[in-house]
Amino acid sequence: MLTLVTAPALAADDGMLPGQDAITDTQTAVVDTAAVGSLDGILDRLAQARVVIVGEAHDRYEDHLNQLAIIRGLHDRGKDLAIGMEFFQQPFQPQLDAFVGGELDEAGLLRGTEYFERWRYDYRLYRPILRFAREHSIPIVALNIEREITDKVGDAGIGSLSPDEQARIPADMDRDDVAYRDYVKRVFDMHPKTGDSDFQRFLDVQLLWDEGMAERAAAYLQDHPDKTLVVLAGAGHVEYRRGIPSRLERRLGQPGVTVVSGRMRPFDTELADFILYPKPVELPETGMLGVMLDPKSKGKGLGVQGFADGSGAKSAGIEKGDRIVRIDGEPIESYADIRIALMDSRPGETLPVEIERSSVLGGHKLLLFDVELH
Repeated sequence: MLTLVTAPALAADDGMLPGQDAITDTQTAVVDTAAVGSLDGILDRLAQARVVIVGEAHDRYEDHLNQLAIIRGLHDRGKDLAIGMEFFQQPFQPQLDAFVGGELDEAGLLRGTEYFERWRYDYRLYRPILRFAREHSIPIVALNIEREITDKVGDAGIGSLSPDEQARIPADMDRDDVAYRDYVKRVFDMHPKTGDSDFQRFLDVQLLWDEGMAERAAAYLQDHPDKTLVVLAGAGHVEYRRGIPSRLERRLGQPGVTVVSGRMRPFDTELADFILYPKPVELPETGMLGVMLDPKSKGKGLGVQGFADGSGAKSAGIEKGDRIVRIDGEPIESYADIRIALMDSRPGETLPVEIERSSVLGGHKLLLFDVELH
């Protein structure tokens, strides 16, 4: 239970020094620790909402486990769910549908959505959620506008978009929220500046993200009136209702319920409807080859352009200029293939790595090395 109490102003005869100003009302928030509940305790309340928006720190596994717990709890209560995800961009909706429908495996999903090029966070953070969705045929909705559009706006402004690109962005964007603009300005001021840094373009990109995700979520709910939507996005898009929640409410005419982690945030009753304080949970380390790749070079596989300190690949005999063509028997044609091949490996494990090496006499030869992952 949380209570807002008022500290009364003290007069001079209450122990204050002569001439000292009276203490103003501190508006102290008090948490009754005896009444602090569990995540399971809020699920009945979340189940009453049409939209549940759960903010996260992208790299914190405990946040994603809590997202899964909310999804599982709502599913167990009989809610007909869909899951909206910031992490997938709207043009890749067919790949998500195919994955949930069992027509595309996990590796195909990651390659098909260009996950590692467009998002890059460790896929294992999201894997339990995606597998649960597939197991229970819960639709996954790609919320985000494609990076090509936001990059173009960041470089040259909304006016640089083609008519086709203009048609893909929200026509209705709220630019009048002063608190939102001030928040984005603080974020902008923290970023390193280059010669072409421009706050208006930076603001337009943030608006495209928030308005775009809200518009996509609202459209899905309007097309599926019996669905409950759980939106998963970065906490900055959720907290204080200033990003996705307020813009989704503007479109739907009803508020969603917001949930964020309190980790690394000052306690504030306005932060969200529910604030979670999970214990940290770490994923096991993934094994690494210790190579720097050159994905733009021409040829079979991926080129090696350097090595990290203590590289297992270098110790095994792989050289700069070699091209990695297989890892543990799996063909390597892209950066995504490398990430997929190593995803479930562990430091200390040894994997066979096949490389193609140019011969001094011309041509190429294939060599196989056993590489200890670091």
